[in-house]
Amino acid sequence: MRDAITGLIGRYDQLGRYFDRDAVDRIATYFSESQVRLSAVELINRDAAEIVREASQRLWQSDPELLLPGGNAYTTRRWAACLRDMDYFLRYASYALVAGDSTILNERVLNGLDDTYKSLGVPTGPTVRSIALMADVVCEKLLDSGVAANDAINSVVRAPFDHLCRGLADTNVRAR
Repeated sequence: MRDAITGLIGRYDQLGRYFDRDAVDRIATYFSESQVRLSAVELINRDAAEIVREASQRLWQSDPELLLPGGNAYTTRRWAACLRDMDYFLRYASYALVAGDSTILNERVLNGLDDTYKSLGVPTGPTVRSIALMADVVCEKLLDSGVAANDAINSVVRAPFDHLCRGLADTNVRAR
């Protein structure tokens, strides 16, 4: 799996160039954000079930029709699949946090998801909202723990969640 450093080295190697000021600044930023990244990943690892539970409750409260007959989370099997998928997205967001490179989510998660969701008739709107809600929960827990300032948490921690949301929103999948 690629990370921010190996991706940067690869680009400069392909160009046959030494690192310039921009490359050195990117590396410095990556390392300066490492404590926030690692704290977020520790939190996700420790509290994944709680994060998914809290985000799903917020989703069901804002869109209760998802749990009613005809809703995409109606029936125990579909509800469990929603929670499983939320956990899946949370886990991959944690990988991107460590890597410092949200584009790894394209290959690992987003590519092919369009076809899968279309074939299953899964709308992405609630999925995108659940991912954004998980980002909210993670950021709130980090703020409560005093790990970093709001600006650092929002700029670093939200990046992979936002990338997933944009990628899924771009697929424009509709329910059948």
